[in-house]
Amino acid sequence: MREITATGQTVDEAVKSALAELNMTKEDVEIHTIDEGKKGFLGIFGQRPAVVKVKVKAGPTAISALTYEDEQEKNPSITAESNSEVSFEADEELQQKPIEKAQQFLTNVIEKMGVEAKISMKQAGRSCTFQVEGEQIALLIGKRGQTLNSLQYLTQLVANRHSDQYIQIVVDAENYRSRREETLNQLAEKLANQAIRTSKEVSLEPMPSYERKIIHAALTKRRDVKTYSVGEEPRRHIVIAKK
Repeated sequence: MREITATGQTVDEAVKSALAELNMTKEDVEIHTIDEGKKGFLGIFGQRPAVVKVKVKAGPTAISALTYEDEQEKNPSITAESNSEVSFEADEELQQKPIEKAQQFLTNVIEKMGVEAKISMKQAGRSCTFQVEGEQIALLIGKRGQTLNSLQYLTQLVANRHSDQYIQIVVDAENYRSRREETLNQLAEKLANQAIRTSKEVSLEPMPSYERKIIHAALTKRRDVKTYSVGEEPRRHIVIAKK
């Protein structure tokens, strides 16, 4: 039986996030509340997220969905559209309200952080990217993108709270994401070479799932190393090992 740990501002949002990731309903899983969470100042500072553990019940549907989820992290080129059993025809009019709510939330939080910024939005199907530009952008990015990741996570929760279909939200600040991707690609090669040179496994620091996908993808074509993820969120991380 496979299980994942998910977080959210509330238990319900954590459960919704887990179900969206697994592409399942409550009837397909067993839900265990680990932490009911705590609200923080402005919804971010001092906040302790709710944490739930979701176990997938055995069955054909569960097996199919879990296989897809595992392969998607190992191969980011796999998308829902590439799965012949899944067909998504996004209705942009229905998605507009959740995206508007998400943008409003993001704008309010940035203003309350004392940062003057301009937010532009680009939407493609059920994916939406908010690009933030302005002064003091470093405050929004934080150390290794931690603040930006938190803003993205909370904005995605807001969007999906108002949507019946899962919407992927990306929050970027002056193209930090592309610079971070380049850094992760260089890091992946460096640590892969270290694993070969020392014949020892190399563990990376915990990363959000989309950053782990970048590491996996960077080393996919190398035949001398393998990568896999271990641990539970938010401490889940990649290990690089010599084949």
